[in-house]
Amino acid sequence: MDFKSSDTITGPRSEDVLPDTAAAAVKIVIVGGFGVGKTTMVGSVSEIRPLTTEETMTKAGIGIDDDYGSASKTATTVAMDFGRITITDQLVLYLFGTPGQERFWFLWNGLFEGALGAVVLIDTRRLQVSFDVIGRLEERGVPFVVAVNEFPDAPRYPVEELRTALDLPQDVPIVQCDARTRASSRDTLMTLMQFLHSLATTASDTRS
Repeated sequence: MDFKSSDTITGPRSEDVLPDTAAAAVKIVIVGGFGVGKTTMVGSVSEIRPLTTEETMTKAGIGIDDDYGSASKTATTVAMDFGRITITDQLVLYLFGTPGQERFWFLWNGLFEGALGAVVLIDTRRLQVSFDVIGRLEERGVPFVVAVNEFPDAPRYPVEELRTALDLPQDVPIVQCDARTRASSRDTLMTLMQFLHSLATTASDTRS
């Protein structure tokens, strides 16, 4: 993300060990097109030093990669980002950020394996890059929420306009998010967990 200020962590916030009380660890993927803020989100919310696989962007990507924002963006994720956040004493989320460049999308299948849910980060200046991302999640049956990353110069649209543009069902949550901040990123993850809980509750009631 091309933001001047950020509270992305530069070092571990706690020892890289799970709390003794942890009873469940859940895999969550952070997906989206190139430059929508996936690495920023993982870094801002992770309680451990995030693992990143960013490489310097070179002229070799011209004509192949999405060059949106290339005037200020100098690196891109080529494999994944990884972080961790403790939601409660019993629940820990492992966060996997996917690469945004289309030529690295073949890695997504492995990252989706075992994922309980996903956050789709979108940039309202480039909604079209989200269509294939959402389609892939729907094909694999991975539940997701949509988070509108609040870039300063990005246009603002009513939620229902975004829902129509993205062709989303009414039950899929759409939230505003500032991926630079820990609190906003954590709130987005909490929305996802609440959505997953509602899906599980509905499925349980249907079986009863």
